[in-house]
Amino acid sequence: MIPRRFTIALPTGMRLLNVNEKLHHRPKAEYVKALRGAAMLQCSENPAMRAALAAANPGPVLDHAYILGIIHPATRRRADPANWYPSFKAAVDGLVDAGVLEDDDHLHLVGPDMRLGPVVRGGQIVLHIEELTPERHAAFQWADRVIAS
Repeated sequence: MIPRRFTIALPTGMRLLNVNEKLHHRPKAEYVKALRGAAMLQCSENPAMRAALAAANPGPVLDHAYILGIIHPATRRRADPANWYPSFKAAVDGLVDAGVLEDDDHLHLVGPDMRLGPVVRGGQIVLHIEELTPERHAAFQWADRVIAS
């Protein structure tokens, strides 16, 4: 089986969430909603993903996946990609809402593995999604085997 790969790029200039921010729950919920909705919308805007969603309907496109998340910061300042986890989490939830994955738990998803990309004016998150076979997904579950032994 050749794994399917998709790239979902959220719009540039979106307000991204950072773990270092102390936001009131109301504006934070609005930012999460916007990121989640943008990821869901981009799934329908991407021709390959749109075709996969139509073919998989009513089920999910992928049973198991790995996600490499790239943060393209707005500036060249030093950055810690993991600090943008809340933004990546909201975007991955949008993929689940769109029907790409059944859930974003450890049974279906490995990642998001967050990395720093080149500067993009306004900043941007890009999700690279790769289908995993059940065997390849199981290979990532080493923690389950370590804990069980």
